[in-house]
Amino acid sequence: MSLQTNITTALKEAMKAKDQVALESLRAIKSELLLAQTSGSSAELTEADEIKLLQKLVKQRKDAASIFVEQGRNDLAEPELAQAAVIEQFLPAQLSEAEVEAAIKEIIAEGNFAGMQSMGQVMGLANTKLAGSADGKTISTIVKKLLTA
Repeated sequence: MSLQTNITTALKEAMKAKDQVALESLRAIKSELLLAQTSGSSAELTEADEIKLLQKLVKQRKDAASIFVEQGRNDLAEPELAQAAVIEQFLPAQLSEAEVEAAIKEIIAEGNFAGMQSMGQVMGLANTKLAGSADGKTISTIVKKLLTA
């Protein structure tokens, strides 16, 4: 079943349940999907494109929430985090930090990478291998830690 079909089904369920947070989140996803489809770049979105789009939406919500928390506005941060949680339901399961670290160690060992000068190469390979299953910030942090160790 495609993402768009899943979103439409979840949207109907959220309407029936009168769940405003889910409705807002699902409408945001649907809107972004429509924008991506009508942008003219390609007729059909791939699954990888859909995952990137969902990750972007989650990142936007989490960034906004962290800004609100910094400013002492927890009342505004909570809805953003709730929307991020709804959107994350449509993403593939995320790897734990230990799993990400193991995958990055494997990449470093295969390519004989050492030192911070090879960070770009390792990041490129890691982002390709872990696309959709790990956050870019997490990958970056672990790569830095392993290359400086």
